[in-house]
Amino acid sequence: MKFFSFWRSLASFRVRIALNLKNLSTEIVFIDLDTNAHRTDDYRRVNPQMALPALTLDDGTVLFQSLAILEYLEEKYPEPPMLPVDALGRARVRALALMVACEGHPLLVPRVRRYLDNELNLRDAQQAAWRRHWTVETLAALEGHLARDKATGRFCHGDQPTMADVCIVGHVTVALAQDISLAPWPTVKRIFETAMALPAFAAAHPLAQPDTPEAMRTKN
Repeated sequence: MKFFSFWRSLASFRVRIALNLKNLSTEIVFIDLDTNAHRTDDYRRVNPQMALPALTLDDGTVLFQSLAILEYLEEKYPEPPMLPVDALGRARVRALALMVACEGHPLLVPRVRRYLDNELNLRDAQQAAWRRHWTVETLAALEGHLARDKATGRFCHGDQPTMADVCIVGHVTVALAQDISLAPWPTVKRIFETAMALPAFAAAHPLAQPDTPEAMRTKN
């Protein structure tokens, strides 16, 4: 498999975690979003949406969209599972994952920030307020669901990491990068810290990637 990734891409972060959990190795192709490498003809042929990540299978099939890739990996490599065995549990985990991947994250991606800057002329302070608003709104919604539900365990659902945890850690990472305190959302904070203590999650962190700028790299 060939995995197209960028250190700062939260969607790539999700797939890195899943690959680690499933103990799968890939050839990694780094696509530098800061230099618009995702807009080159070469990458456009891989993914016409020009978004990350993408996963090319050995037969040349290209998978795109992080949650679709996670679902494929879960079906193709079911151990260890990232979804519960029961239908209600699977629905809950998917819903929590979708809250991040389809509600919160899309409002923070570079192409949205570029539009706010170039087309709507929002300055740095306004853009920071935009990012903070949507980050906090998602954190509050997650806390509301997680804190009240008896299905919440050490992780978002029970005592093993699922797709929900794979998605939530990226959103919390964005919050921390904005210096947002997690104190108002103790359940989210606890689950984040529990997940990031696992090697599969820690090794996938944006600041621990081969293409992470040296000045930002996690120091051991």
